[in-house]
Amino acid sequence: MWDDCYERKSLLTPASASKLCLSISNVITNWLKSLPQEIIPNILIRLPIKSLIKFTSVSKSWNATIKNPTFIRTHLTHKLNLNDQSAPHLLLLHSVHSEGLSFPLGVRHITGFKQDPYSLHFDNNDVSLFSEVEFPAGLKKEMINPCFRVVGTCDGLVFLADDLGRYCYNFVLWNPCVRKYVMLPKPSVRFSTHGGYEVCLGLGYDALGKDYKVVRLTTLLEQRSVFGGRCQTLAQVYSLANGSWGRLRSDVPPCGVVNDLGQTFVNGAVHWLAVHLEGDDVNYFVLAFDVGSESFREVMLPKTFKMDSAVELRLSVSGDKKSIGLFVRCKSETDCFLDIWVMREYCVEKSWTKLMILTPQGPERSLPKPICFRRSGHEVVLQLEDDRGLVSLDIVSKQFKSLGISAGLVCSVDSYEESLVLLDRKDAISY
Repeated sequence: MWDDCYERKSLLTPASASKLCLSISNVITNWLKSLPQEIIPNILIRLPIKSLIKFTSVSKSWNATIKNPTFIRTHLTHKLNLNDQSAPHLLLLHSVHSEGLSFPLGVRHITGFKQDPYSLHFDNNDVSLFSEVEFPAGLKKEMINPCFRVVGTCDGLVFLADDLGRYCYNFVLWNPCVRKYVMLPKPSVRFSTHGGYEVCLGLGYDALGKDYKVVRLTTLLEQRSVFGGRCQTLAQVYSLANGSWGRLRSDVPPCGVVNDLGQTFVNGAVHWLAVHLEGDDVNYFVLAFDVGSESFREVMLPKTFKMDSAVELRLSVSGDKKSIGLFVRCKSETDCFLDIWVMREYCVEKSWTKLMILTPQGPERSLPKPICFRRSGHEVVLQLEDDRGLVSLDIVSKQFKSLGISAGLVCSVDSYEESLVLLDRKDAISY
C-alpha cells in the first residue's frame, strides 16, 4: 500500500475521492464560518483559486469579499510574492495543428485546420502537464478565422486575437481559471476605414491606475505618398476599467511595426520589434510603450547585430522577468545560426549580452525555432523543424532535452499565473 502511495497511485475510487473532498471542504467551510469576520479576509487571501470560487457561494459577505477588486489584487500580489520564492510556475501552451500555412499578400493563413488545444504545464524539469484548458464554446461562434492567436498573458489574463488570416476585429481578454472572458469593442482602424495595414498588439497592467490595457499599433500601408514615402503608424489603447478604446494617436515614433515577432510586458511597459525605414536602410529597434504614462520610448538592439533578409528576429521576456531577451535566427545558403541575447540591465544598451550561438543540429543540419526563455533564465524552449516537437535547451551545458510535446505549425508558450481577475466583472461572459 505504501508503495502505491509513494508512486502517487490513488487508493480511492473516483466516487470515494469526490466524497472525501466534499467532506473536507465542508469541514473547512464550517471552521471558517466559526471564525471572527475581521480575520476571514486574511485567511482567504492564502487559499487557492478553486477553493475561493467555491467559497463565493458560502454567504453574501464572503461573495462580496472574494469579488472585491482590492481583494483580487491583494490575492494575486500575495501569490506572486510566494512564487518568487518556492511555489511552482506555470506555462500556457497553445498549439495550432494544421496541414500547412500560406502567406497570400504577406499575411499568414492557416490551411487545413485540425485542432488548437490549450494546456497548462509546470515550468519544471519535465514541463509536466498541470491541466488541460477548456476553451469557451461561445468564442468559437465568434471566430472569423480557423482559430484565435495568443498574443500574450498578464496576471492570469490571456489576450486572444482573431487575426490568423483575414482582417477581423475579434479581441478577447480571457481568464480560464475563473471561466470568464471579455470581448473588446471594435477599434477605430479597420480595413474599411484605412485600407491595408500591419498590426502589433500588446497587453499590460497599469499599476498606478490599477487597470489592464491593450495597445494596438497599426502601420498604414496605403498612405505612403501622404507621408513622404514612409508608412504612418497609429496607436490606440483599450482600458478594461473603462471598457472602451481611447482616442486614435499619431505620436508613435516614425517606424513600421511587424506582426508576430513577439510582444513582451516587463517593467511596466509593452515591447515590440519595430523598424526604421530610411531609403534603402532598414534598422530594427525595440519600441516600448509605458502602460502607466502611455508614452513611447526606443530601446536599441546590440550594436554588433546586423540585419539582412535571411535573418528572423523574436523578442522574449528574460527568465527573471526583469528585462528582455532577443533571438536572432539566420538560415541562408552561406550562413546558418541562432544567437541568443539578453539585456542584463533593463534599458541599458551596453548590457546586451550574447549568451550563446547555436549551429545546425543533427544529420539533417536543422536549426530549431526559438519560442521563449524559461523561468530558470539559463534554459529556452525551442521547436524542432522536422517533427515540430518542443525541446528545452540548457544554455550553460548546451544540452537538449525533449519535452515530449508535439506542437503545431503555430505554437506559443507563455508564462502563466492563476488569478481571480475578471471574477468581479459584471460584463464578463461566463462559460
